Parts: sequence; structure tokens; C-alpha cells
Amino acid sequence: FLVQETEGVAVMSDLGSSSEGGALARQEPEATEEAEPPPPCTEHHEVEDAPPAVKQPCVGEGIQVALALSESCTETMLGVGEDQASELGEINNCNNHKLSQFSPWVLNCLACDAGLILFPYFCSLGLDFGLKPQLLTGSWAEYTHSPENYLKGCKWAPDGSCILSNSADNVLRVYNLPPELYSSNWEELSEMSPVLRMTEGDTIYDYCWFPKMNSLDPDACFIASSSRDNPVHIWDAFYGDLRATFRPYNHLDELTAAHSLCFSPDGSRLYCGFDKAVRVFRTDRPGRDCEERPTVVKKQGQSGIISCMAFSPLQAVYACGSYSRTVGLYSCDDGSLLALLPQRHRGGLTHLLFSPDGHHLYTGSRKDPEILCWDLRDPGQVLFSLPRTVRTNQRIYFDLDPSGRYLLSGDTDGAMSVWDTLTAPPDGNEEVLQPLLQFQAHRDCTNGTSVHPFMPLVASCSGQRHFPSPGDASSSDEDGVMSSDSIGVDNALTLWWAGPQGSTSKEGQGQPMPHDTGV
Repeated sequence: FLVQETEGVAVMSDLGSSSEGGALARQEPEATEEAEPPPPCTEHHEVEDAPPAVKQPCVGEGIQVALALSESCTETMLGVGEDQASELGEINNCNNHKLSQFSPWVLNCLACDAGLILFPYFCSLGLDFGLKPQLLTGSWAEYTHSPENYLKGCKWAPDGSCILSNSADNVLRVYNLPPELYSSNWEELSEMSPVLRMTEGDTIYDYCWFPKMNSLDPDACFIASSSRDNPVHIWDAFYGDLRATFRPYNHLDELTAAHSLCFSPDGSRLYCGFDKAVRVFRTDRPGRDCEERPTVVKKQGQSGIISCMAFSPLQAVYACGSYSRTVGLYSCDDGSLLALLPQRHRGGLTHLLFSPDGHHLYTGSRKDPEILCWDLRDPGQVLFSLPRTVRTNQRIYFDLDPSGRYLLSGDTDGAMSVWDTLTAPPDGNEEVLQPLLQFQAHRDCTNGTSVHPFMPLVASCSGQRHFPSPGDASSSDEDGVMSSDSIGVDNALTLWWAGPQGSTSKEGQGQPMPHDTGV
């Protein structure tokens, strides 16, 4: 195992340090034969010690989970038969070993030797929303250093090794998946701390992971972000360095910021949303050269700022949402408009997402009490709506599990709702689909929700800007900022276990965990 891991470090040390567009040089740590590989995202330089954690959540007692793969699970999820799976030796023997005894790095090395992809070794643990998810851990102290440092979304890495957060202090933070989750020592879980901090110059408009990100390939570990009055930045997710920039210019040759970002599924193109236009950059050629695709041609098409984008998983089609309350479907080949969906939302689009089968498109917007599910086999037809409370202009993300069955979203009141889309009426009469489960995830606005790509984990984040009302002067400080106690501020990133739970945990279902807001 150590030979394989040492080779992983050697690969990292051989990374190139220059690329067209101004990628920054890196300083690689020295690799030794005894050195263990770094986790998927590691600190490159020392960071000031954070103050003592203000909260120390713990795992609820009685969670009993068997971490082992059955033969049918291996064949179904990994796409291999018994002959290939046997190459993994005794690791796949559920009677002799539990996969939790091995580190994910060792499992991946064994999988590479066998020609398999074994990262989803928790595939036998499906999502279970029959009970309220259990709060595992989170990050609270990190967001108390500056006033009103609320979060603005969180996104799991495509390989599930780490999670990325955005906050009002214009810092992107990367957290590793707690190593205790790979074992049975969940009682040792403590508050999470970021391993990387990447600071933007101004308000961050959008950010996204490279879709082919893999912690075993450092060259594929990077993040794109866009902020006000700045070019699009490409950040190294191993060391936090700036790799390259994409610089869009307007008709006056002035640098202009992208309002939305999205990589193509193969990672070869970076799509950037602007006012009535989408610009497409080649990922391997940073700089200013790009293809411009206007969304309005001869006064026809989709107007407004392109605020969000998503790609169909099966067809060469991408969807664009705009602040003009419209959704457009475009061809990936030439950017031609294929369909313009009716204006059904009350506010500007803030998030959209394709179903895994590519047949449905989910859209959400500002100050709008519902998420709409569109039938793309009959463009313009709304199959059903999902009610949620959104009373502000804040972007509130929602997410689908990998199967496309469960859709999760937060709301302005801090609740998280889970819908089972398989229970939607088949006739498509635009009926309202009520949540399968709803619980209070945070005391403040739950603006970010992200489902882990293969483990039954859900990440959520919270917070929003608060303004003192004229009648609340007595509860504000000298600067006129509302106190945390008077308005229930909750700026946090949290992880929830949404998998099977032991019998003893069911017995204590009515007792909230420490720092769990309960229902």
C-alpha cells in the first residue's frame, strides 16, 4: 500500500507550474519514502490558528451502521461481475472485513490495480428519509471572525473527498471529509476546520468544481470562481494557489465579470454567463480568447443577465436561467436557442438542475414560493411544483440525489425539505408535491444544500444579511448592527447523516442532539 501512496506524492511533485494566462508557480513539499499521501485537499502554508470552537457537536448515540459491500452491490454500482470483483481479494468479503478498516487512499490504490473504481464503497448505504437526518459535525467558529459573515452556498467535490463553501467575506473554503466517517469512531468527530482558504477581491458571483476532479490526480483538482470586477479565477484545490485566469472583455475592451459559471460535462469548456450573452472558454487555453454566444438575436431570444446554467447529462443541451425570469435551452454545438420556456417564476432565476435521466429540469428563483419541474419531452409543460419559503433575493440552492429520486432544498426560515419525486402524479397536471420530510436544519436561512455523490451525507449552510428595523434600536450595538441573540443569527456549515440508523437512535428520536435545532 505504501508504495502506491508514495507514488501518489511523486505525481504531485511533478506538476507543471506554468500555463497560458498566468498560472502561478507552486512550491511542492518534499516527498520521502515514509511520507504518507496528503488528504484530497491539504494546506500548503500555515494558517493562523482559529479560536477555540464555539460549538462542539457530537454524534447521537446508537447509530449502528455496517460498512460492507455485498456482491450484488459491487456488481450494480461498480459495473463489474464476480470475476473482476474477486481481484480485490478479501476486502470484498463481507464476512471477514469491513471496508471501514481501510483508508480511502488504500482502497483507491487497490481499485486502480484491479482496474476498478472503488470510491463509492458506501453504495450499500442508501439515503433514508424515513427519519430526520442526524447532525454529525459542522463549522461554526470559522464564521465568527467578522460581523455578518454568513454563508452563501456549499458544494461537494465530484469525487466526494471534500466540500467547498462560499461566504460573505469573499473567501472560498475547502473542508476535507472528516476521516472519522471512514471508520466507526464517530464519537470522536469534532468541529470541522478548513484546509484551504482562497480569497477573492470582491463579492463572489459564482463558483464551481471541475467536473472531472479526482483527488488521485492533482492536475484535475481545481475550482473556478467569478467575482465582481475580476476575471474568472482557476484555483488549485490542493494548495490554494491561483493556477490561471480567464479574462472576458466587453465591447469597450473593459474587463467584465461573469455572473454565472459552469463547466461542460467533459471539462473541456468553461461557460460564463453575462448580460444577454454566454461566453465559452477552452479550459486548456486560459486568457481572453473565447467564443461569444448571444442569447438575444434580432431582438428575439432570452434577455437579462444569465444568472445560472446547467448541462443535460445525456444530450448536448444546456439550460440558462436569467434574472428576466426566463429559462432557455441551447445547443452545445453552436449555442443556438432550442426552446424558450414560458415565464412562470415570480422572480429572477437563481438555480436550475437537470434530472439524471435528462427528462426533467428543476428551476428556482428569487422571492418565489415554489420550485418548478419541467418536462423537457414536452418543453413548456410543468409537471409539478415543490413549495418552499423564499422571501428574499438571496440565492437558495437545491440538489438532487444521484438517483434523481430525492430533491432537497432549504428556505428562508431555516427549514430543510425533502421531496420524493417518484410520488409525483404521472399525468402532469401541475399539482403541488408536498415534502416527504421537513425539519429545522438551522435557526437562520438555509441557503445551501448539497448531497454527497455516493455516501448518505447531506451538507447544508446558513445565514443571511440582517438589517435592523427602526423599532429595534434597543437591541442593536453601537454600530447599529443587530445582535446575534435578538435575531437568531446562525452562520454555519453542517453535515447530516441521512443513511440507516440503529434501533437505539430511533428510540431517542425525540431528543435533539447538542446544537441541533430540532423540529
